[in-house]
Amino acid sequence: MSPTAPQFHDRMLSLGLARVSEAAAQASARLIGRGDEKAADQAAVNAMRDQLNMLDIKGVVVIGEGERDEAPMLYIGEEVGSGEGPEVDIALDPLEGTTLTAKDMPNALTVIAMAPRGTLLHAPDVYMDKLAIGPGFHRDVVSLDMPPAERVHVLAAAKGCDASDITVCILERPRHEDLIAEVRSTGASIRLITDGDVAGVIHCAESEITGIDMYMGSGGAPEGVLAASALKCMGGQMWGRLMFRNEDERGRAAKAGITDLDRVYSRDEMVTAEVIFAATGVTTGSIVQGVKREPGFITTETILMRSKTGSVRRMIYRNPVKRVQD
Repeated sequence: MSPTAPQFHDRMLSLGLARVSEAAAQASARLIGRGDEKAADQAAVNAMRDQLNMLDIKGVVVIGEGERDEAPMLYIGEEVGSGEGPEVDIALDPLEGTTLTAKDMPNALTVIAMAPRGTLLHAPDVYMDKLAIGPGFHRDVVSLDMPPAERVHVLAAAKGCDASDITVCILERPRHEDLIAEVRSTGASIRLITDGDVAGVIHCAESEITGIDMYMGSGGAPEGVLAASALKCMGGQMWGRLMFRNEDERGRAAKAGITDLDRVYSRDEMVTAEVIFAATGVTTGSIVQGVKREPGFITTETILMRSKTGSVRRMIYRNPVKRVQD
């Protein structure tokens, strides 16, 4: 970026980012409980893309819906925005929890983050082994190199409590059976989630409210970057290591410019500069309320965060139905 290029004014851009998230939530809410994951996701994608192109930015999607040939919109590398304004990286999940939306289950969100160009990890669409805790602990108090049971005991010692007082959030998948068994062997409790590991990681930042002390397990690497963006705003520590099942996935990493396949990324290595983050509830969950319809109005709740100030806003947007598309 040249010295004369428009600067990344996070305060000015944050409300626009919230509007992008809100529009995606409103669009996908029409598909809640209707059993059609693809239609719900597509509705969110369309609305998010339309709103992004109204912002005065030179944006590039670095975390998106997939490779260009696999995603009709908001693919990795797609340029968004008006073409005027600061050069920015965009990380997004237009509908975090497509299954949750289709089945009308809690914690479906629309999620988006924005940072200066070149500062968000270009994570390939592979799995990432993730570990996250909330704020207030010494740096690297736990690590991915520790066995899961050791992480629980170390965190309990740092909190001054017993392992039985620790609650770990884990995505409920067959691949996590051994992880779940080892964590339970410590006496810790586990909150299993069916989908939505961005929300799972965010829970760690507000453990007094959510009751979640730690997040463990593997999930999508793109969602890992989004979760790291949120924790950079709210406080907390996170680590991620990319996981590769075949040569095709290693090739995706190479295409993204990643050469050290065994590297453990910290939160600030996944998000290297100031970032803004917005998430809007589609279905009601432990972070935000879902979309509500009432005669003549549609209401959304959005959490909007800025890492520069550490500010966390909760915004209620009540919009007349006839103006939802304005």
